[in-house]
Amino acid sequence: MNTPTFPRRRFLQTAAAAALGMPAILRSQSPGSKLNIVVIGCGGRGGANLKEMLEENIVALCDVNAKNLELAAAKAPGAKQFRDFRKLYDELKDAEYDAVVVSTTEHTHAFATLPALQRKKHVYCEKPLTRDVHEARIITEAAKAAGVATQMGTQIHAGTNYRRVVELIQGGAIGPVREAHVWVNRTWGRQSPEDAAAYKDVVSVQERPAEEMPVPPELNWDLWLGPAPARPFNTVYFPGPKWYRWWDFGNGTMSDLGSHWNDLPFWALQLDAPLTIEASGPPPHAEIAPATMSAAYTYGARGTMPPVKVTWYQGQMKPPQWTEKVIPQWNDGVLFVGDKGMLLSDYGKHVLLPEKDFAGFTPPAPSIPDSLGHHKEWLHACKTGAPTTCHFGYSGRLTEANHLGNVAYRAGKRIEWDTKNMRIPNAPEAERFLRRDYRPGWKLG
Repeated sequence: MNTPTFPRRRFLQTAAAAALGMPAILRSQSPGSKLNIVVIGCGGRGGANLKEMLEENIVALCDVNAKNLELAAAKAPGAKQFRDFRKLYDELKDAEYDAVVVSTTEHTHAFATLPALQRKKHVYCEKPLTRDVHEARIITEAAKAAGVATQMGTQIHAGTNYRRVVELIQGGAIGPVREAHVWVNRTWGRQSPEDAAAYKDVVSVQERPAEEMPVPPELNWDLWLGPAPARPFNTVYFPGPKWYRWWDFGNGTMSDLGSHWNDLPFWALQLDAPLTIEASGPPPHAEIAPATMSAAYTYGARGTMPPVKVTWYQGQMKPPQWTEKVIPQWNDGVLFVGDKGMLLSDYGKHVLLPEKDFAGFTPPAPSIPDSLGHHKEWLHACKTGAPTTCHFGYSGRLTEANHLGNVAYRAGKRIEWDTKNMRIPNAPEAERFLRRDYRPGWKLG
């Protein structure tokens, strides 16, 4: 980036962020300096995130898998190495690092993230931000208190298509939006062996296995389990993303792909906490998330925007407009239904419907600045104090909403959400799904 354009771009980003209510960052440094970064979780998404950080100083690496650690160390040979992030935080001096990148499994996200925030370190955390609603609120509040640069790994948020959709919806192209539908075709989770084969699931499992398998020599299984209840090793859990269907370790497709797809209506419709959530699907299983399910959220009015119902569908469920072939048969999509028309979007494209009604339509001039890139945006924020677009104040609320869909599904009934007090007044028995107990030796806070 050349010197003449940098101030203007930063001004535009800051102005747009302020309009969206993004927080100011307390700390900043020269944009030309290098950050000292700790990377926790180095395989899979962690390896991809590490690659985006290599122009900075990688001072420490941590992974429960020795093979992942070895591969990461080859890219950052001067970094200290750890297997247990608790020891990393105990042993590293605060002066040794500026920022932390967390890419562990989601059931340990909060545990790897909170110590960094408490030390006022900038944090990038993979999605979903946490494993449950309780942890999301803790991390959101800790980030606000820390006043540092944060970003959740919803990489598609940095794309231009989402920006253009947000501008159209908020600019009134289809009029007030009173319903929206989000669907993903991925069909992973608890289902029959036949369906698992038909829908190309990464593993087929219907119950917790009784068999104990040998732990791979490179894996510290006890550390991988972390705060989750102890259980024997089995390949139905590892390697990822097999683990994400187990409630002890993840929340299935809802919290995984929901972080990306529900992000668009959350942004465009300026959503916050839902008022009610009602889910449908097969009978809930005590341990395994479903391959197919749906969750309907109601939200109250937001400023000039009217109340809206947003419905999520995964697997073999689709919105009525899709099944009745009123709209193009996209495998995955977000449909906004307004008083004057509809807007259908996926990651990379969008269309106004019915198309004949929008012939000759001129979209508004772009008003949301292009992103520097999802990772670069965070690095830039760490150095300069500029805002990020998926900071924990925003992504924490998105994460809570996604988790609440699973809470309603597991409860088997419509729930009313008291966000201020984090209670479910009409079904207090469902509150057990908002949080979990931790294994001895693991404490959050």
